[in-house]
Amino acid sequence: MKIIKLLSAIKNIDQIYEGVKNKIFKSEDVEKVANERWLICQQCISLDLTGKKCAAPGTQPCCADCGCSLGFKLRALSSSCPLGQWNAIFSNELEEQFKKQTGYKE
Repeated sequence: MKIIKLLSAIKNIDQIYEGVKNKIFKSEDVEKVANERWLICQQCISLDLTGKKCAAPGTQPCCADCGCSLGFKLRALSSSCPLGQWNAIFSNELEEQFKKQTGYKE
């Protein structure tokens, strides 16, 4: 089962990178979104605090449904909940366009 989640993660490498980047280079706006999403995830039956369902070991808390580390997924604005509890704010393309227009620097 974990191999399927790892293969699925490869398809979402841009979102994973975005989440990692946004976790390292904190933004007040991104943190607000992450906190709002976290409140929803805390009520979800798919929340895995132990890491048994994480695609990558040691990345808990994660989503048992998709295996993603919530520390990263919640901060990827182009990411959405696989169970439909919260939606992406930007597509990857729209986010890049927004960054260019606003002069966002990493």
